[in-house]
Amino acid sequence: MPEFNTQSTTEDVIAGVSLAGKVALVTGASAGLGVETARVLAGAGATVVMLARDPDKLAPIMADLRNADPAAQLDSATVDLADLDSVRACAADLLDRYPRIDLLINNAGIMACPLMRTAQGFEMQFGTNHLGHFLLTGLLLPALLAAAEAGGESRVVSLSSSGHRLAAFDPQDPNFENTDYDKFIAYGQSKSANSLFAVALQSRFGDRGLHAYAVHPGMIMTELGRHMSQADYEELMAIAPPGETLVVKTVEQGAATSVWAATAPELADRGGSYLENCQLAEPAAEGRDGGYMPYALDPATADRLWELSEAMVGQKVQ
Repeated sequence: MPEFNTQSTTEDVIAGVSLAGKVALVTGASAGLGVETARVLAGAGATVVMLARDPDKLAPIMADLRNADPAAQLDSATVDLADLDSVRACAADLLDRYPRIDLLINNAGIMACPLMRTAQGFEMQFGTNHLGHFLLTGLLLPALLAAAEAGGESRVVSLSSSGHRLAAFDPQDPNFENTDYDKFIAYGQSKSANSLFAVALQSRFGDRGLHAYAVHPGMIMTELGRHMSQADYEELMAIAPPGETLVVKTVEQGAATSVWAATAPELADRGGSYLENCQLAEPAAEGRDGGYMPYALDPATADRLWELSEAMVGQKVQ
């Protein structure tokens, strides 16, 4: 595999890659990593559909991208991942426009917010980070599988985080209905769910050419932390896993692993993996930076999460 590392950028990992004729969707595309991911994929020739909650915020960003690269093929769609009705409407619209989708980057997220509920009453971080993306991906499966059949493969990249090490997914009370709410525990559970989703998606559809990956982008100062105060950051530093060095990356470095996961030929047979720093991550170990906790890639837990998610969103994904 190429020798990428913590300092590698999106331009490093996309070098020599052509995405001409491919269709890529990026959620959370109106800020930070989403904008950079969309920019780079479009620069490599893909038609990129930028998904965001606020079209008025997205419009000037798309205009800037087109000004910087007049050849960029950009489209947009509106979705509120905290409202499953919005997710259903968005998916129906996308399927009408794009019968084939090659790449889906589940990039949008929320972090360490006060106790809030989605439109359907789910805890906000679990509902937005996992359930919204679970339903969106499930509804877009016909287009993802059509792309895999036509082109040999399609990919779904879900942004997890080293934050998954803060908490394993709790199938007994994922919505904090009977447990005292802790915003960091809730965030950790949602990020564990993102990794488990990649495992379950790969196990169900990998043999049909749909490959799924979980990505830790690193620590980047973006709008993800908009709910966090200075005291929150200090608390997060204090509870960081032992051996974890919190190095702040640029947006170009932070989006690099997502772009690598979406495009690297060498990852075609590594679906279901957890990636960080543009590398296959190893299990976490004391005294060593990074890595994943085994519970975040556990197949049995992934299957349990899948079943619970289907029940919560009221949609069989198959």
